[in-house]
Amino acid sequence: MTALAHEPCPTVDDGLSPAAETEVRDLDEVLWQAWKAMELPEGYRAEIVEEFIEVSPTGRRRHSVIINRLRDALVVHLADSDHRAYQDLNVIHRRKVFIPDLAIAPRDLDEIPDEEDLGVDASGVAAVFEVVSPGHEARSRDRKRKRRAYARAGIPLYVLIDDFDGDGTVVILTAPDPDKAVYADEHRVPYGTNAVIPDGPAKGFVIGEAVVGP
Repeated sequence: MTALAHEPCPTVDDGLSPAAETEVRDLDEVLWQAWKAMELPEGYRAEIVEEFIEVSPTGRRRHSVIINRLRDALVVHLADSDHRAYQDLNVIHRRKVFIPDLAIAPRDLDEIPDEEDLGVDASGVAAVFEVVSPGHEARSRDRKRKRRAYARAGIPLYVLIDDFDGDGTVVILTAPDPDKAVYADEHRVPYGTNAVIPDGPAKGFVIGEAVVGP
């Protein structure tokens, strides 16, 4: 569900004219102020993804099961690391706000504050994970809009756990190109085969049946 939406427009980095750059910045500021003023009912969250404020409910039972399995396993994997796994974390890039299902960031979040102390700066986030929810809009958000947004923010690793891609697929995206808003490397692993995180604080972490199984 989208609470406040505008037609997507290019980012300031896309070589716009000065007038167009001003229009983009003005829109970003309007959405930013609207997001800060929002009061949501319990069980909902709001993000600014591209030129939208998107309001969505918390996940269904299957969604919660996968995220909690993933987080529990990451807690063990990261036990001796200076990073940890977080849920419900505001990840902020300029005037955009993302709340990934799970994020890996430093144990001391004071190392990566955002300017207004509303969350953390995306530049310090090592990885984000999304469990794709049912429905066309939810799938499009995680597979397309958030993929572009996370790449634009330069987040090194984006992992999608997608029950609705064939018989289920784990997609590991690395090597972000912020200027093009794309991940240069994509590795797709079907359910039933272990997906292994290739780099970063979670290097070697396995997403397998223990996470995505029934």
